[in-house]
Amino acid sequence: MSDGTTRRSRSGLWAALALTALLALYVVVVGIRAVQLVATGQPVAVVLGVALLVAPLIVVALVGREWVLAARVQRMADELAAAGRLPVDDLPRSPGGRVDRAAARAAFDVHRARVEAAPGDWEAWFHLGFAYDAAGDRRRARAALRTASRLRAGDPAAPTDLP
Repeated sequence: MSDGTTRRSRSGLWAALALTALLALYVVVVGIRAVQLVATGQPVAVVLGVALLVAPLIVVALVGREWVLAARVQRMADELAAAGRLPVDDLPRSPGGRVDRAAARAAFDVHRARVEAAPGDWEAWFHLGFAYDAAGDRRRARAALRTASRLRAGDPAAPTDLP
């Protein structure tokens, strides 16, 4: 991993931590206000207070889910790196750093075929997730990485259909 890649990874981690801290502050402030509304005993205020309690909890659950996925992906990446099987980011880039879409699609096809050949292989799903990411499809990238995580954990209910 190059020094520039390491710096980008660290800055991304710090940005995610900062945003999570801001979210936590927001949840605390909204939670205090929600409790105050519920404590008034007025029907409209109670309904608003409950709504203000529920919405941030959903957001916290979703953010927590993403942090858990990130930790699992990191463990999978560490395991693959130790075995020398970590995906290599050697796609051509523009001077601005953007991945060439045609090259990303070609690499994607290779990883998709690998998953189709072995739908129960978590490593194939891991590589597919990063191929989706390089192709610019973050939603499917996360879905593929979730599948890789479930397969690695031995989850018999892990979906093996391509997202």
